[in-house]
Amino acid sequence: MLLMPKLSATLLLCASLFGATDAEVITFLKKGIGSNPSISNLDVDISGKQNVSGMTGWQAYFVTIEADVKQGAENRHINQNGTYFVNGDTLAPELVNLKTGERYNDTIAPSFSSAYYTKANLVSGESTAAHKVAIFSDPLCPFCRRYAPEALSYMAKYPKTFAVYYYHFPLTQLHPASVALTKAAIAADQNGVDNVTLKMYQVDIDPNEKDEQKIVDAFNKTFKLKLSVADLRRPSVLKHSLFGNPIILNQ
Repeated sequence: MLLMPKLSATLLLCASLFGATDAEVITFLKKGIGSNPSISNLDVDISGKQNVSGMTGWQAYFVTIEADVKQGAENRHINQNGTYFVNGDTLAPELVNLKTGERYNDTIAPSFSSAYYTKANLVSGESTAAHKVAIFSDPLCPFCRRYAPEALSYMAKYPKTFAVYYYHFPLTQLHPASVALTKAAIAADQNGVDNVTLKMYQVDIDPNEKDEQKIVDAFNKTFKLKLSVADLRRPSVLKHSLFGNPIILNQ
């Protein structure tokens, strides 16, 4: 959902912040985005900053936006990352180099700590490969189901070029079934099953399914396994972590 960037783009183009501090940037974003009556429980945080190469005085602010959004009769919880640009007294939702046409929103990203490239998350390639690639994915995300298998298969062919690190990232609010499906994938991987990361995208299950037994049955059908719901509740599965913190697998 790209609701938050669209809202903030409308609100921020005329912003004047007079050399704002980080706290003032957060306050300004909260005031602008929070003015939408469909948004509640809004939280904004700055996760990092980076100088914009070639654009003197500009800094990219990496912002995390979390909120509840009412869409018709439905309430949805979103957690998004956005990038804003600050130069002295000016804040803008996008920045373009007029000489080169480069849109910095598309090319600037926060630094990724080398500490996250762990052996436990290496799914293909050699750790000394020329390029390290980190994939965060929900196995029931429509885009991930189209993109991830192709990307994983391609990069696995070039182990000296790509070291691929995979992180389970179930989007529990959007695809409730992804939680149990992720647990099943972790359990199968711990059992020594090959190609779990790649094949789990083939599991045919309604993303809104909450019955763990049905999800396990669908997983077993794809992998020809006999996992049980109890396997999903193993301490080793529930303690599986992302960036050293337990991911949302104990629901």
